[in-house]
Amino acid sequence: MKILIIDDETHCTEHLNVLLNKIEHFKTEVTSCNDSKEALKILLKNQYDLVFLDIEMPFLNGFDLLETLPEINFHVIFTTAYDKYALKAIKFSALDYLLKPIDEEELCWALEKFQKQTAKVQKKQYSSLIDNVKNKKFNKIAIPSIDGIEFVEVSDIIRCQSDSNYTKLFLTSKREIVSSKTLKEYELLLKEYGFSRVHNSDMINLAHIKKYIKGDGGQVIMNDGSEVEVSRRRKDEFLAGL
Repeated sequence: MKILIIDDETHCTEHLNVLLNKIEHFKTEVTSCNDSKEALKILLKNQYDLVFLDIEMPFLNGFDLLETLPEINFHVIFTTAYDKYALKAIKFSALDYLLKPIDEEELCWALEKFQKQTAKVQKKQYSSLIDNVKNKKFNKIAIPSIDGIEFVEVSDIIRCQSDSNYTKLFLTSKREIVSSKTLKEYELLLKEYGFSRVHNSDMINLAHIKKYIKGDGGQVIMNDGSEVEVSRRRKDEFLAGL
């Protein structure tokens, strides 16, 4: 397994290298690079299976580096200190990331996920990521489902419904997607995009409301004809967002 670590901070590449060497069942050949321009040259000349890519770097950040490459023929796990914008872009594309300082157990989980992924799916994820970052608008979201990953326009989501540790998404096309993410995760991603959590089990796209019926909490009729209960404790917040 050929791995490239790209990070402008030497102590970060050294720390990750140590962690990788401790994982006995994961045999690797690791190369490190602390310069984004040099990393670009290395990637153009060599083939790697996996790249750990820092986001905030001088000259080229992680997103710029990916966009500059003519083809992304390797898997990526982003490594970053907490950055709201960068993490949102990564989460919208359902790509893997590790927060610094990197934890050994979380690294193992990320490597296990990497081994199960296919290159075909990741190419679509990179395309979605770069498009969102370039336009500075998160118009499309990657939804992990039973069959793989689906890419959906945010505006096409009418509502999201909790189903235990899964979420059912209802689309304008009348389709339904069962996602492996929780409703809480979708709430954190979509609340800034006109979505309102009206009940413990339901989140709706305010752009798709047809009618609100008053009551203790009330009911919302959506454009697809579905009826969603508004809980009493969430009523005021919901009405304030209309």
